[in-house]
Amino acid sequence: MLLLVLGLVLFVGAHSLRIAGEAPRAALLARLGEGPYKGLYSAVSLAGLILIGQGYGDALAASGMVWIPPTGLRHLTLLLVPIGFVLVVSAYAPAGRIKRAARHPMVLGIGIWALGHLLANGETANVVLFGAFLLWAAADYAASLRRAPQPVAGPVSTKGDAIAMVVGLGLALAFLLGLHQWLIGVSPLQ
Repeated sequence: MLLLVLGLVLFVGAHSLRIAGEAPRAALLARLGEGPYKGLYSAVSLAGLILIGQGYGDALAASGMVWIPPTGLRHLTLLLVPIGFVLVVSAYAPAGRIKRAARHPMVLGIGIWALGHLLANGETANVVLFGAFLLWAAADYAASLRRAPQPVAGPVSTKGDAIAMVVGLGLALAFLLGLHQWLIGVSPLQ
């Protein structure tokens, strides 16, 4: 469990600078410069992801149950996770109504994805992993709402929404049909 927690501290920590406001990130950028800042940010994030992957596997094998999710929550997860995928894709798609309404679709999508997984998985390792991402997403989203809204770049059109829906739902379907089993070792349909 130690590797999982350390990985979460590194990954979530690197992605949490803006929660405290713009000043800590701006100070670090000014001190290091943009290139070194991005390099350090990427290196810490990658190290965190590697530790999360290794630590999660180890912790899952050794962890007990925090709670036993009712079967119905698995069905809710099958609804929430595709919504999360659509939101995450909309963050990178051309400007659309989804991106404009969500304001911070990447963080909102990760929060919904984490909530869905937390509802369906009661093992200690899963509660730690998805709980950490859910708490981070809630804090980051709340912080983003306190900041001045960033205007969506470019004209808002249905093209961005269509791309987000097709790609997001396509990814969700791919995960349902075998990608989740291949990557994680568990089918979301079990």
